[in-house]
Parts: sequence; C-alpha cells; structure tokens
Amino acid sequence: MLSPALRLLCRRGASMRSRAFSTSPAVHAAEVKSLGVIGAGQMGLGIALVAAQKAQVPVTLVDNSQASLDKGLKFADKLLEKDVSKDRITKEAADAARGRITSSLSLDDLSSVDFVIEAVPEIPDLKTSIFSKLAQIAPEHVILATNTSSISITKIAAATTTDPTNLQAPSRVISTHFMNPVPVQKGVEIIAGLQTSKETIDTAIAFVQRMGKIASVSADSPGFLANRILMPYINEAIICLETGIGSREDIDSIMKNGTNVPMGPLTLADFIGLDTCLAIMNVLHQESGDSKYRPSGLLKNMVNAGWLGKKSGKGFYDY
Repeated sequence: MLSPALRLLCRRGASMRSRAFSTSPAVHAAEVKSLGVIGAGQMGLGIALVAAQKAQVPVTLVDNSQASLDKGLKFADKLLEKDVSKDRITKEAADAARGRITSSLSLDDLSSVDFVIEAVPEIPDLKTSIFSKLAQIAPEHVILATNTSSISITKIAAATTTDPTNLQAPSRVISTHFMNPVPVQKGVEIIAGLQTSKETIDTAIAFVQRMGKIASVSADSPGFLANRILMPYINEAIICLETGIGSREDIDSIMKNGTNVPMGPLTLADFIGLDTCLAIMNVLHQESGDSKYRPSGLLKNMVNAGWLGKKSGKGFYDY
C-alpha cells in the first residue's frame, strides 16, 4: 500500500502529465500590466519589442552592459522603421511601441513589474544565479519566466528558494521559450517545472497569446519538444557533412527542396548560433545519458575555432 506522501506525489505527477499537454483556456490567469526582460541580445530584444507592440505593456529591458542595451535598442528602432516603411504599422504606432521600452543596468528595477522573462545565454549557473536574485527582488505575485531552450525548469525553480517551507517562490517559475526571430515566429513553448502552479501556467499562456503567439505546452524533459526534435536533426546534418555523405549545399538543398522546410539544417544552425546548438546538444546528451545525442565532433571544433555562424561572420557559410 502506498504511503500518503507517495500517493500525493503520484497525484502530483499525474497532474503534471495531464497539464503538460493542455493549452485549455487560462481561467486562473492573472493580468500582466508590465514586463521585465533580462538580456538585450537578439532574443531578449525581440521579446521586449513584441510585448511593447502587441501586448502594449511597458517593458523594462535589463542588461549588465550599456553597449548591449544601446545596440539592442538601435536594432529595435531599425525593425520599427522597416515596419513603417512597408506600411505594416503606422509611424504613431511605432513611436508608441518604442516609447513603452525603457532600459536599465540593474535587476532592482524589476521590483515593480508583473512578469519577468530571462533571456541570457544557455549557461546553467548564470540562469540559476539570476533567478536566485529575482526571488529576492520581485514581489510574490510576479511570474518568473526563463527563455531557456534546454535547461530543466525544475532546477531553475529550485534556485529561487532558500526556505524549504516557502513554496511560493518556485511555484511562480516557468519557461516561455520563444522561437527565433521573435517578431516573426509564432510559436512559444511553455514548460512547467515540478513546482510550477496552475495559475503560473495559465498566466504565461494568456500573456504570450496577448503577444500574438501560439502556445504549445511541453513537459520538463531534456530539450523539451522543439529542441528534442530540432537539434538532433541539425546535429545529424553536421555528421553527414563531417563524414562526407554530402556537401553543405547538397545537404541543405535536399531538405529545402525535398521536405519543403524554409532553410536547410546547416543554414539554420548558422542562424541559431553554433555555440547555442552545441550547448543544447550537450544538455540533451548529459541529461538523457543517451549516446544518440552526442554532439558532432565537427560542431565542437567549429565552436572552438570561433566559427559560430551568422553572428560571428563565419559558420558553415560566410556572412
């Protein structure tokens, strides 16, 4: 006979499994009136811009580098100007969206927002450090979301509590994994950790829908859904190049023209960033223990060489 504690764990697990595949109406969603975004890189800037433009909420964009903030905001201006020139939005709408974004060098400035999305590089220690600080800064009602594409949400959530009897902090941690580029791609992967509350899930789903996105819910398993499928595909394409099965052009061509994907896997890897691809493959390999996720040797060597793809000017192709 199961003990009361074990029965509770089993019910909790069943609940997690059932909600992991549900995008039912967010009946318990809290209203999000302001957003904080951590990281002014391509992903963070894209999230901030779409939230300001579509959800029309004020956004505080935080980074530890003023140069990164300046670069990100300049890119936002460029994207808005492009939308105006193509008559996608009016000049007034563009100015209003840009006016909703403010920048800061301090996490302390996120103490008054309702929802935070972290979008820093895929470095586990960096993310857990940020969430540990956020738990001290953000009021208890604030949702703490990560844009991680591979790191365990349960592990990140655990970093928010120093008191095992206080379940509030980890229950508000979730992943809102936006796809790149954020202004273009519609999909957002919602991943709940073991501790994540139903209200947190509903609030996250409702908010990304306000941003004009389509939510898909995944269980907290290595790679989740998107990268569990995508990264082994890219890695296998790199192995095909590495072992001489085909040239880079033929590998990309057969997938584009044979399966109707918009770009081949090697081009896609360059756009994602080879360092990001390697980091995700390492997580899949280490967390699952399955040899099928072992990163390609060529991928490792290219990252070691600094050939990271489009962002460094050289990857499988030159930019």
